[in-house]
Amino acid sequence: MTMHTHNNQGIQRKFIISIILTSLILAAEIIGGIWSGSLALLSDAAHVFSDIFALALSYFALRLAARPPDDQHSYGWHRAEVLAALVNGVSLLVIAVSIWVEAFKRWQNPVEIRSMEMMIIAVIGLAVNVAVAVILGGHDHHHDELEVHKEKPRNLNVQSAFLHVLGDLISSLGVIVAAVLIRITSAYWIDPLISIVIGIVILLSAYRVTRKSLHILIEGVPEGMSIKKINESMRSIPAVDTVHDLHVWNLSSENISLSAHVVLSSDNTKTPEQVMAEIKTLLESEFNIQHTTLQFENIPCGDGHGGCN
Repeated sequence: MTMHTHNNQGIQRKFIISIILTSLILAAEIIGGIWSGSLALLSDAAHVFSDIFALALSYFALRLAARPPDDQHSYGWHRAEVLAALVNGVSLLVIAVSIWVEAFKRWQNPVEIRSMEMMIIAVIGLAVNVAVAVILGGHDHHHDELEVHKEKPRNLNVQSAFLHVLGDLISSLGVIVAAVLIRITSAYWIDPLISIVIGIVILLSAYRVTRKSLHILIEGVPEGMSIKKINESMRSIPAVDTVHDLHVWNLSSENISLSAHVVLSSDNTKTPEQVMAEIKTLLESEFNIQHTTLQFENIPCGDGHGGCN
Protein backbone atom coordinates (compact mmCIF):
# COMPACT_ATOMS: atom_id res chain seq x y z
CA MET A 1 0.00 0.00 0.00
CA THR A 2 1.46 3.37 -1.03
CA MET A 3 1.77 6.36 1.28
CA HIS A 4 -0.75 8.29 -0.87
CA THR A 5 -3.31 5.50 -0.55
CA HIS A 6 -2.71 5.24 3.19
CA ASN A 7 -3.18 9.00 3.66
CA ASN A 8 -6.30 8.99 1.49
CA GLN A 9 -7.87 6.26 3.62
CA GLY A 10 -6.93 8.14 6.77
CA ILE A 11 -8.68 11.27 5.48
CA GLN A 12 -11.74 9.19 4.55
CA ARG A 13 -11.99 7.89 8.14
CA LYS A 14 -11.86 11.46 9.43
CA PHE A 15 -14.72 12.37 7.12
CA ILE A 16 -16.85 9.49 8.42
CA ILE A 17 -16.30 10.60 12.03
CA SER A 18 -17.06 14.21 11.08
CA ILE A 19 -20.30 13.23 9.31
CA ILE A 20 -21.52 11.31 12.37
CA LEU A 21 -20.73 14.17 14.78
CA THR A 22 -22.27 16.78 12.50
CA SER A 23 -25.46 14.73 12.05
CA LEU A 24 -25.94 14.68 15.82
CA ILE A 25 -25.66 18.43 16.10
CA LEU A 26 -28.05 18.91 13.16
CA ALA A 27 -30.77 17.02 15.03
CA ALA A 28 -30.08 19.03 18.21
CA GLU A 29 -30.19 22.41 16.42
CA ILE A 30 -33.41 21.68 14.51
CA ILE A 31 -35.15 20.64 17.73
CA GLY A 32 -33.58 23.55 19.65
CA GLY A 33 -34.42 26.09 16.95
CA ILE A 34 -38.09 25.10 16.89
CA TRP A 35 -38.20 24.91 20.69
CA SER A 36 -36.60 28.31 21.27
CA GLY A 37 -38.06 30.07 18.22
CA SER A 38 -34.60 31.26 17.15
CA LEU A 39 -34.06 31.95 13.45
CA ALA A 40 -30.31 32.27 14.07
CA LEU A 41 -30.28 28.74 15.46
CA LEU A 42 -32.37 27.42 12.56
CA SER A 43 -30.05 29.27 10.14
CA ASP A 44 -27.14 27.56 11.78
CA ALA A 45 -28.99 24.24 11.44
CA ALA A 46 -29.36 24.91 7.69
CA HIS A 47 -25.63 25.50 7.53
CA VAL A 48 -25.02 22.27 9.49
CA PHE A 49 -27.15 20.40 6.95
CA SER A 50 -24.95 21.84 4.20
CA ASP A 51 -21.93 20.67 6.21
CA ILE A 52 -23.23 17.09 6.12
CA PHE A 53 -23.87 17.38 2.39
CA ALA A 54 -20.40 18.85 1.84
CA LEU A 55 -18.69 16.21 3.98
CA ALA A 56 -20.53 13.36 2.26
CA LEU A 57 -19.80 14.77 -1.19
CA SER A 58 -16.14 15.29 -0.33
CA TYR A 59 -15.92 11.76 1.06
CA PHE A 60 -17.24 10.18 -2.13
CA ALA A 61 -15.02 12.46 -4.24
CA LEU A 62 -12.00 11.22 -2.27
CA ARG A 63 -13.01 7.64 -2.99
CA LEU A 64 -13.33 8.43 -6.69
CA ALA A 65 -9.99 10.27 -6.78
CA ALA A 66 -8.30 7.21 -5.28
CA ARG A 67 -9.25 5.14 -8.33
CA PRO A 68 -6.41 4.41 -10.76
CA PRO A 69 -6.49 5.64 -14.39
CA ASP A 70 -8.30 3.44 -16.89
CA ASP A 71 -9.05 3.31 -20.62
CA GLN A 72 -11.83 5.89 -20.30
CA HIS A 73 -10.09 8.17 -17.77
CA SER A 74 -6.40 8.42 -18.59
CA TYR A 75 -5.78 10.99 -15.85
CA GLY A 76 -7.83 9.08 -13.30
CA TRP A 77 -10.61 10.76 -11.31
CA HIS A 78 -8.69 13.67 -9.78
CA ARG A 79 -11.15 16.26 -11.10
CA ALA A 80 -13.91 14.68 -8.97
CA GLU A 81 -12.38 16.50 -5.98
CA VAL A 82 -12.55 19.84 -7.79
CA LEU A 83 -16.15 19.25 -8.88
CA ALA A 84 -17.08 18.42 -5.28
CA ALA A 85 -15.47 21.66 -4.13
CA LEU A 86 -17.42 23.61 -6.78
CA VAL A 87 -20.74 22.04 -5.71
CA ASN A 88 -19.89 22.81 -2.07
CA GLY A 89 -19.14 26.43 -2.94
CA VAL A 90 -22.37 26.89 -4.89
CA SER A 91 -24.39 25.25 -2.10
CA LEU A 92 -22.91 27.77 0.35
CA LEU A 93 -24.05 30.62 -1.92
CA VAL A 94 -27.61 29.26 -2.01
CA ILE A 95 -27.69 28.86 1.77
CA ALA A 96 -26.42 32.41 2.37
CA VAL A 97 -29.14 33.90 0.16
CA SER A 98 -31.89 31.77 1.75
CA ILE A 99 -30.80 32.87 5.24
CA TRP A 100 -30.97 36.54 4.22
CA VAL A 101 -34.47 36.10 2.79
CA GLU A 102 -35.69 34.44 5.99
CA ALA A 103 -33.95 37.04 8.16
CA PHE A 104 -35.72 39.85 6.29
CA LYS A 105 -39.09 38.18 6.94
CA ARG A 106 -38.26 37.71 10.63
CA TRP A 107 -37.08 41.32 10.88
CA GLN A 108 -40.51 42.49 9.72
CA ASN A 109 -42.31 40.14 12.10
CA PRO A 110 -40.21 39.51 15.25
CA VAL A 111 -41.18 36.59 17.48
CA GLU A 112 -40.45 35.81 21.11
CA ILE A 113 -37.28 33.77 21.61
CA ARG A 114 -36.22 31.49 24.49
CA SER A 115 -32.68 32.79 24.75
CA MET A 116 -31.44 30.32 27.38
CA GLU A 117 -32.47 27.24 25.37
CA MET A 118 -31.05 28.91 22.28
CA MET A 119 -27.69 29.43 24.01
CA ILE A 120 -27.46 25.88 25.40
CA ILE A 121 -27.97 24.32 21.96
CA ALA A 122 -25.52 26.77 20.37
CA VAL A 123 -22.81 25.94 22.94
CA ILE A 124 -23.22 22.21 22.22
CA GLY A 125 -23.04 22.97 18.49
CA LEU A 126 -19.90 25.04 18.99
CA ALA A 127 -18.18 22.20 20.86
CA VAL A 128 -18.97 19.71 18.09
CA ASN A 129 -17.90 22.14 15.37
CA VAL A 130 -14.57 22.72 17.11
CA ALA A 131 -14.02 18.95 17.26
CA VAL A 132 -14.84 18.48 13.57
CA ALA A 133 -12.69 21.47 12.57
CA VAL A 134 -9.74 20.00 14.48
CA ILE A 135 -10.28 16.62 12.80
CA LEU A 136 -10.39 18.06 9.28
CA GLY A 137 -7.90 20.87 9.85
CA GLY A 138 -5.08 18.44 10.48
CA HIS A 139 -5.57 16.50 7.25
CA ASP A 140 -2.50 17.77 5.42
CA HIS A 141 0.17 17.09 8.02
CA HIS A 142 0.86 13.50 6.99
CA HIS A 143 4.24 13.11 5.34
CA ASP A 144 6.51 10.23 4.60
CA GLU A 145 9.34 10.34 7.16
CA LEU A 146 11.83 9.66 4.38
CA GLU A 147 10.36 12.37 2.15
CA VAL A 148 11.79 15.86 1.95
CA HIS A 149 9.38 18.21 3.73
CA LYS A 150 8.11 20.95 1.47
CA GLU A 151 4.89 22.88 1.33
CA LYS A 152 2.29 21.46 -1.03
CA PRO A 153 -1.08 22.78 -2.16
CA ARG A 154 -3.98 21.85 0.08
CA ASN A 155 -6.62 19.51 -1.25
CA LEU A 156 -9.35 21.91 -2.40
CA ASN A 157 -12.04 19.31 -1.84
CA VAL A 158 -11.05 18.82 1.81
CA GLN A 159 -10.53 22.56 2.21
CA SER A 160 -14.06 23.29 0.94
CA ALA A 161 -15.52 20.87 3.49
CA PHE A 162 -13.33 22.42 6.20
CA LEU A 163 -14.61 25.90 5.28
CA HIS A 164 -18.18 24.64 5.63
CA VAL A 165 -17.39 23.49 9.16
CA LEU A 166 -15.36 26.61 10.00
CA GLY A 167 -18.23 28.80 8.82
CA ASP A 168 -20.61 26.84 11.01
CA LEU A 169 -18.27 27.23 13.97
CA ILE A 170 -18.39 31.01 13.51
CA SER A 171 -22.16 30.77 13.13
CA SER A 172 -22.42 28.98 16.46
CA LEU A 173 -20.41 31.77 18.08
CA GLY A 174 -22.81 34.27 16.52
CA VAL A 175 -25.84 32.43 17.90
CA ILE A 176 -24.29 32.40 21.39
CA VAL A 177 -23.65 36.16 21.19
CA ALA A 178 -27.23 36.71 20.00
CA ALA A 179 -28.61 34.58 22.85
CA VAL A 180 -26.65 36.55 25.47
CA LEU A 181 -27.71 39.92 24.06
CA ILE A 182 -31.36 38.88 23.80
CA ARG A 183 -31.18 37.59 27.38
CA ILE A 184 -29.89 40.96 28.56
CA THR A 185 -31.92 43.34 26.39
CA SER A 186 -34.98 41.33 25.24
CA ALA A 187 -34.34 42.85 21.79
CA TYR A 188 -35.57 40.09 19.50
CA TRP A 189 -34.39 41.90 16.35
CA ILE A 190 -30.87 40.83 17.30
CA ASP A 191 -31.75 37.29 16.16
CA PRO A 192 -32.31 38.13 12.45
CA LEU A 193 -29.36 40.57 12.57
CA ILE A 194 -27.01 37.76 13.63
CA SER A 195 -28.53 35.59 10.89
CA ILE A 196 -27.54 38.22 8.31
CA VAL A 197 -23.97 38.23 9.69
CA ILE A 198 -23.90 34.41 9.49
CA GLY A 199 -25.00 34.69 5.85
CA ILE A 200 -22.12 37.07 5.11
CA VAL A 201 -19.59 34.67 6.67
CA ILE A 202 -20.99 31.81 4.59
CA LEU A 203 -20.91 33.94 1.43
CA LEU A 204 -17.21 34.77 1.90
CA SER A 205 -16.36 31.07 2.26
CA ALA A 206 -18.46 30.27 -0.81
CA TYR A 207 -16.66 32.89 -2.90
CA ARG A 208 -13.19 31.57 -2.09
CA VAL A 209 -13.99 27.92 -2.80
CA THR A 210 -16.03 28.62 -5.95
CA ARG A 211 -13.37 30.90 -7.40
CA LYS A 212 -10.56 28.40 -6.83
CA SER A 213 -12.47 25.42 -8.18
CA LEU A 214 -13.59 27.31 -11.31
CA HIS A 215 -10.01 28.45 -11.90
CA ILE A 216 -8.86 24.83 -11.88
CA LEU A 217 -11.72 23.63 -14.10
CA ILE A 218 -10.91 26.22 -16.80
CA GLU A 219 -7.26 25.06 -16.54
CA GLY A 220 -5.88 28.36 -15.31
CA VAL A 221 -2.25 28.66 -14.23
CA PRO A 222 -1.99 27.37 -10.63
CA GLU A 223 -2.26 30.14 -8.06
CA GLY A 224 1.08 31.61 -7.04
CA MET A 225 2.81 30.47 -10.24
CA SER A 226 4.04 32.53 -13.18
CA ILE A 227 4.57 31.20 -16.72
CA LYS A 228 7.32 33.79 -17.15
CA LYS A 229 9.22 32.68 -14.03
CA ILE A 230 8.91 29.00 -14.93
CA ASN A 231 10.20 29.76 -18.42
CA GLU A 232 13.15 31.71 -17.01
CA SER A 233 13.96 28.92 -14.57
CA MET A 234 13.94 26.28 -17.31
CA ARG A 235 16.18 28.45 -19.52
CA SER A 236 18.66 28.78 -16.65
CA ILE A 237 19.78 25.24 -17.48
CA PRO A 238 22.87 25.60 -19.77
CA ALA A 239 21.67 22.93 -22.22
CA VAL A 240 18.39 24.80 -22.86
CA ASP A 241 18.26 27.58 -25.46
CA THR A 242 14.57 28.51 -25.58
CA VAL A 243 11.24 27.28 -24.19
CA HIS A 244 7.90 27.79 -25.92
CA ASP A 245 4.36 26.38 -26.03
CA LEU A 246 4.63 26.29 -22.26
CA HIS A 247 1.42 25.33 -20.43
CA VAL A 248 0.90 24.78 -16.70
CA TRP A 249 -2.39 23.66 -15.15
CA ASN A 250 -3.93 21.77 -12.24
CA LEU A 251 -5.25 18.25 -12.64
CA SER A 252 -6.56 18.71 -9.12
CA SER A 253 -5.67 21.12 -6.34
CA GLU A 254 -2.70 18.93 -5.38
CA ASN A 255 -1.50 17.77 -8.82
CA ILE A 256 0.18 20.19 -11.23
CA SER A 257 1.00 19.34 -14.86
CA LEU A 258 3.28 21.03 -17.36
CA SER A 259 3.90 20.66 -21.08
CA ALA A 260 6.48 22.53 -23.14
CA HIS A 261 8.58 22.56 -26.29
CA VAL A 262 12.30 22.90 -25.55
CA VAL A 263 15.00 23.97 -28.02
CA LEU A 264 18.46 22.76 -27.00
CA SER A 265 21.54 24.96 -27.19
CA SER A 266 23.76 24.51 -30.25
CA ASP A 267 26.77 23.73 -28.04
CA ASN A 268 24.89 21.22 -25.88
CA THR A 269 26.75 17.92 -25.37
CA LYS A 270 24.16 16.14 -23.23
CA THR A 271 21.60 13.66 -24.48
CA PRO A 272 17.90 14.68 -24.51
CA GLU A 273 17.29 12.13 -21.76
CA GLN A 274 19.88 13.81 -19.52
CA VAL A 275 18.45 17.27 -20.18
CA MET A 276 14.91 16.01 -19.54
CA ALA A 277 15.95 14.55 -16.18
CA GLU A 278 17.61 17.86 -15.26
CA ILE A 279 14.51 19.90 -16.20
CA LYS A 280 12.17 17.56 -14.31
CA THR A 281 14.33 17.73 -11.18
CA LEU A 282 14.34 21.54 -11.36
CA LEU A 283 10.56 21.77 -11.88
CA GLU A 284 9.82 19.47 -8.97
CA SER A 285 12.23 21.14 -6.54
CA GLU A 286 11.32 24.75 -7.38
CA PHE A 287 7.64 24.52 -8.32
CA ASN A 288 6.45 21.13 -7.04
CA ILE A 289 5.52 20.14 -10.63
CA GLN A 290 5.71 16.37 -10.87
CA HIS A 291 3.87 15.60 -14.10
CA THR A 292 5.75 16.98 -17.11
CA THR A 293 5.53 16.42 -20.88
CA LEU A 294 8.52 17.82 -22.80
CA GLN A 295 9.16 17.89 -26.52
CA PHE A 296 12.69 18.66 -27.73
CA GLU A 297 13.31 20.58 -30.97
CA ASN A 298 16.36 21.66 -32.92
CA ILE A 299 15.03 24.88 -34.48
CA PRO A 300 13.90 28.17 -32.87
CA CYS A 301 10.20 28.54 -32.24
CA GLY A 302 7.60 30.74 -33.87
CA ASP A 303 4.96 32.53 -31.86
CA GLY A 304 4.30 29.78 -29.37
CA HIS A 305 2.50 30.50 -26.10
CA GLY A 306 4.58 30.62 -22.95
CA GLY A 307 7.48 32.66 -24.27
CA CYS A 308 10.21 32.30 -26.85
CA ASN A 309 13.21 34.27 -25.73
